[in-house]
Amino acid sequence: MNSHGTHALTLLDTVPVSVGKEAVTKDKIICGDCAEILTGFPANCVDLIVTSPPYADSRKNTYGGVSPARYVEWFLPKTLQFLHVLKPTGTFVLNIKEKVVDGERHTYVLELILAMRKQGWFWTEEFVWHKKNSYPGKWPNRFRDSWERCLQFNKSKQFNMYQDAVRVPMGSWAKTRLKNLSETDKRRDESKVKSGFGKNISQWIGRESAYPTNVLHLATECGNRNHSAAFPSALPGWFIKLFTQEGDLILDPFVGSGTTAVAAHQLGRYYIGIDVKAEYCKLAEEEITRRFPQGRLL
Repeated sequence: MNSHGTHALTLLDTVPVSVGKEAVTKDKIICGDCAEILTGFPANCVDLIVTSPPYADSRKNTYGGVSPARYVEWFLPKTLQFLHVLKPTGTFVLNIKEKVVDGERHTYVLELILAMRKQGWFWTEEFVWHKKNSYPGKWPNRFRDSWERCLQFNKSKQFNMYQDAVRVPMGSWAKTRLKNLSETDKRRDESKVKSGFGKNISQWIGRESAYPTNVLHLATECGNRNHSAAFPSALPGWFIKLFTQEGDLILDPFVGSGTTAVAAHQLGRYYIGIDVKAEYCKLAEEEITRRFPQGRLL
């Protein structure tokens, strides 16, 4: 019992999420192939899917390594189940990056996007994750990678989005830009290219925050070094804040070391994590227990 007289939630507890007459459990790490496991889930039960799957030919010692030529074929059965469990108002965020094959970027990510659109997905947006601590190196025909794609897919063009939750500070530029305003700055200046776009700069006076761009300059430090491709919690955390509210359910079907589950818990959301590797499921459970020894206080 906690100080409020309620039981703390452990990983072994099953808390139902009501979906019509059916229910799924939340705050659980499940070991297995997500394409198979999710077939047993009710439709339209998840608010956000955010994940970073194994990239083509990557992590051969852990996930087997899928060749670029077979990547779309391997991934589509999984996205079909994501389509099944995601709510009509939900969002799927896919962190992925093309690899270089025979001196050029492979097209498997582009092919996957096109195949998913045929499957019924809307490719709504693309975010760029700027990796500020990318490893240095030298290549004969390119520079080092310092960014990755975060692709946003939806089942519907009407989806939940909470933009105010990810506002950023205005920055020092505002003090200079807003100090001496022209008459044009004080009225809506209609675009000369008939786009309907216009601005009134004076409306920004006194504001302390603004909406961000789709380039994410997030902290890149990762607290868990025991997984071959762990990403920083700030990455799933940013999308969790943007697309969900407290009490919503987050799914990571390639949960790895549990970063998404930890971020969801920290932000007052529930999670389901799935991974085909038993050692990673164990690692994720250990990480969640370490971070939240009292469980979720209900």
